[in-house]
Amino acid sequence: MEAARDARGGQGADVGTPVTIIVPTFNERDNVAELVARTAVALEGWDAEILFVDDSTDDTAAEVERVAADSPIPVRVIHRSENTGGLGGAVVIGLEAAVSDVCIVMDGDLQHPPELLPVLLARFTQGDADVVAASRYVGGGDTSGLGTAVRFGVSRVATWLTRAMFPIRLARSTDPMTGFFLVDRGRLDVSTLQPRGFKILLEILARNDLRIAEVPMEFAERRHGTSKASFRQGAMFLEHLARLRFGKMSLFALIGVIGAAANLGIMWALTAAGVPYIWAAIIGAEVTIIGNFVLQERFVFADMRTDARALGIRFASSFAFNNVEAALRIPVMALMVESWHISSVVATGLSLIVAFFARFLFHSLVVYAPRRRRKGEAIGAEPPTDTAAQRVIRAIDVEVMKPGEL
Repeated sequence: MEAARDARGGQGADVGTPVTIIVPTFNERDNVAELVARTAVALEGWDAEILFVDDSTDDTAAEVERVAADSPIPVRVIHRSENTGGLGGAVVIGLEAAVSDVCIVMDGDLQHPPELLPVLLARFTQGDADVVAASRYVGGGDTSGLGTAVRFGVSRVATWLTRAMFPIRLARSTDPMTGFFLVDRGRLDVSTLQPRGFKILLEILARNDLRIAEVPMEFAERRHGTSKASFRQGAMFLEHLARLRFGKMSLFALIGVIGAAANLGIMWALTAAGVPYIWAAIIGAEVTIIGNFVLQERFVFADMRTDARALGIRFASSFAFNNVEAALRIPVMALMVESWHISSVVATGLSLIVAFFARFLFHSLVVYAPRRRRKGEAIGAEPPTDTAAQRVIRAIDVEVMKPGEL
C-alpha cells in the first residue's frame, strides 16, 4: 500500500516507538508464515514484536515457533490450555504479556492486512488518540471480505445497535466491533476487562473513556481456515452487549424473567388442575424463590460472594425477603383480580414487574453486602463523610452498572 510506505517514513511517524502486535489464533497454522513475513516487511525499521496468543487444537503454536526461528523481528507464542473468554480473553492475555504499551490487535486469518500497521502507528503518533481503529465503514474502507450480503447485513445491524446503546462512548467510532486496532495500554486498566467472544474493542471502549481515531481498512477475503462466526457467537455478543450496557441489573432481570415465566407456568398448571389460584400462587412463588437464588448465586453475584456473609445467611436473607415480598404481593394480586376482574396470571405478571426493583436493591445492598470488618481491620481508614442517603445512592449506581460474571 502506498499509504503504508508513506506512514513508515512520513512526518510524525516515530519508528523508534516500541510496538507489540497481538495476534489471537485458533487453528490458523497455514496463515502464520505469510502473516509474519508481511508484518516484518510492513514494520521494517520499527521496534516491533509479534505475540501470538494461541487457543488452537492443531499445531499452530509449533508453526509459530518454527517461523520465529528465521523471523527478522521477534516472535513469541503463548499457548492457552483453556480459552477463557474466547478471542477477547486471548487479547487480554496478550495485553498483559506485551513488551510495549503500544499494542496492535489483529486477526490471524489475513483478513486484516498487515500493510496497514504503519498507518495505524502513524495516526497514533499524532498524539490525539488512545485508540486507532481500522474501520470497514469509514471513507475508503471496504467490506467485501465479509462475503455474503447476509453477513454484511448482520454486521451493519450489529454495529448500529452497538452505537445506539453507547451513543457517547462510541460517538466517534464507525466500526466498534473491528478486530484490527491499536490501543495505548497505558490508558487502560486491563484488570477491569471481562471479555466474552470476539468483540474485545467494544469491551475496551465501553469500559474506558478513550479518545478514538480511525483509518479506513479494506477487509480482505479469508485465505485459509474457516470463519469462527456462529449463532452461538451472535447470542454471546448480545449477552455481552447487555452486560456492558446494563450491568448486573440485566442479568438479574433475565433471571427474574425466567423465574416469572416459571411462576406463571406453575400457576397455570395448578389452576388448570383445579388448585385455587391463591394456593397456586404461593406454590409458584416458593419454587421460583429458591430457583432464582441458585441462579443469582451462580450468574449475577458470583464476584461478590467472597466478601459477603456465609451461604446459609445469604439464602436465609433472600428467602425471608422474597417471602415477605410475596406475602405483600399476593394480596395485592388478589385485589386486582377481584376488583379489576382480570386474569390471575396477568395480575401476577404485573405484580412481579413492580417487585423486581425492590428485589434487586435488597440483594445488591443487603444479601451480598460485604461483611463488617473485624475490629482492627482497615486501620487508618477515613471515616465516611457522606450522608446515609448519599451512600445508598452511590451503592445503587455502582451495583447497577457493575458487569455481571458468567
